[in-house]
Amino acid sequence: MNCVIFGAGGWGTAMAIHLARQGQTVTLVPRRVEQALALATSRENADYLPGRRLDDSIQIGLEPLPALMDADLVFLACPSKGLPELLAAIGPAVRDSGAKMAISLCKGLDLATLRRPSELMAEAFGPLPVGALSGPSNADEVAAGLPTALVLAAGADASLLKEVQAAVSGPTLRAYTSNDLVGVEIGGTLKNVYALGAGLCDGLGLGSNAKAALLTRSLQEMTRLGVALGARPETFLGLGGVGDLMATAHGAWSRNRALGEQVAKDPRGTLAALAHRKEAVEGHRAAEALVQLAARRALDAPILSCLHAILYQGLDPRAGVVALMTRDLRAEA
Repeated sequence: MNCVIFGAGGWGTAMAIHLARQGQTVTLVPRRVEQALALATSRENADYLPGRRLDDSIQIGLEPLPALMDADLVFLACPSKGLPELLAAIGPAVRDSGAKMAISLCKGLDLATLRRPSELMAEAFGPLPVGALSGPSNADEVAAGLPTALVLAAGADASLLKEVQAAVSGPTLRAYTSNDLVGVEIGGTLKNVYALGAGLCDGLGLGSNAKAALLTRSLQEMTRLGVALGARPETFLGLGGVGDLMATAHGAWSRNRALGEQVAKDPRGTLAALAHRKEAVEGHRAAEALVQLAARRALDAPILSCLHAILYQGLDPRAGVVALMTRDLRAEA
């Protein structure tokens, strides 16, 4: 298939490398012209994925319209906060293209509307089927060809979903299909927040017991929130839920886990430095959107609320742990 990827951060670049390895035709379209010129010249994304060479077959696009002329699959790999701007820029061209499906690689909610990426995409792209590719996926490992399993979620008809599944999959990356788009996107958003909480446990030196307990209860909370928002509970026991949560909460490469660890040691300094980071840390922004969404639906989410208070209201991280540990006693179920 002819695959066009908008966004040349680490994940977009890794997907370009992977798809080219599978023999797909790939065009990578960076947000900035200067980045496009640098990629075309050096064949390496030194800023976001250093050390991983772009195959010569990967085309670097400077403008959306030429890149979309023969597109079959359109991938959106920008940070969640940049998605509305990207959709405004490419929406008409994608609608007029002959693409079969648009696939989100984003993990987060739109802070202004609290909508999921696929909801924004559906509005921008009209009748074009939309989906999400998610799961435990460190960009550098995917680019290196290490074994990876993901979930491809969409409401498209089964034959199209299988066709896209076959195009994305290969010897080093296996994509499972799902029609629970809500669950996969909510899981991909919440896991970043809870992984940040796992980093807090690491930074505070609370030990393995505390981290395991936090993640177990976080999975319960993720499932409860997801079901209330229209997802199926079994989705959160799969790659888009517990799989992604475990990888992001334990991976040494995880920006969200690392942020939590830094916040535990220096809350004010770490959060103040966020604005100057080159790479997005989705968990911080997601906490704000998810707390608003939970409040709108009158949903109880004590772990999410505690992490939000630490990030946005100046709650001392240790005081937050005490607050969670001294909640009213109850049965686990």
